[in-house]
Amino acid sequence: MNTDLYNDIPDYSSWEEIILIEKGYSEDKKYRIKTNKGKYLLLRISDIHNFEKKKKEYDIIHKFLSLGFTMSEPISFGICNKGNSVYMILSWISGKDLKEELRNLTEKQQYILGRKAGKILKKIHSLSVDKSDIPIIKRKDKKLLQLEKYENSNLRIPDDGEVLFFIRQNIERIENHSTSYLHGDFHPVNLIYTSDGNIGVIDFNRWKAGNPYEEFYKLESFGTEESIPYCIGQIDEYFENKIPEDFWKTLAVYVAHASLYSVKWAEPFGAEDIEDMKKRCEKAFENYDKFRNTVPKWYDNNMHLKYTDNLID
Repeated sequence: MNTDLYNDIPDYSSWEEIILIEKGYSEDKKYRIKTNKGKYLLLRISDIHNFEKKKKEYDIIHKFLSLGFTMSEPISFGICNKGNSVYMILSWISGKDLKEELRNLTEKQQYILGRKAGKILKKIHSLSVDKSDIPIIKRKDKKLLQLEKYENSNLRIPDDGEVLFFIRQNIERIENHSTSYLHGDFHPVNLIYTSDGNIGVIDFNRWKAGNPYEEFYKLESFGTEESIPYCIGQIDEYFENKIPEDFWKTLAVYVAHASLYSVKWAEPFGAEDIEDMKKRCEKAFENYDKFRNTVPKWYDNNMHLKYTDNLID
């Protein structure tokens, strides 16, 4: 292992174990650190040209820290690798990947964890957004540009015309909401199941300011593969069991767009990832009947009645 990347970080001499973390799509190099006092930390390193971007990420994590949920807490930030890299050290959340653990839980437990996640998400979206963090480019313009890249690729999904039409006819919906801070990648892969049965949040590197409803489309892409009850619970808690019709209509636009564009997005990662995204796209087409419906087939609006005795405070 090349220690030059991090051996000039303050307190490096107190690290007795450094393990590279190889999962995930982030460009950061990630390591689990164990100190000589038995404390675990998360180290993220990226190229120095990302300094301003990573400093902003570190500042946003500080903002989220004020909300009182379990998360990777900011510890230190700076320059390392003789000025060639930027580092961020965060607290390590002990527990198991929620993605893996959901399979071992009952339907009721999955649903209750979804509700706990929904409560956390609502806290994140409650933060006031600094004007300087609001994107200049309109949401719809960014999405339409991405859609154009998909259409001009050789990765088109068969019979995608109806879905493309649906997106363009309804794209204005994504502009009709206030701007919130978003985690940006909020689904079971980036959540930790802690020993006390709660949820810890990790990986804030895709944060942004945007439409809060956008935060939910990855339930379709990734969440439903692991646990539909979890996904239902997250939505139910966020809206306190009173889900507005506008949410479903807006979410359908995000899901339709992501289902197509994710195929193109996966291209740099290779054929296997492209095929995975194609399968997810086809599943979304099925769940939404090619977006003739705006409420997915997997959503059960009676599940909260089934488990009301265990709803969280």
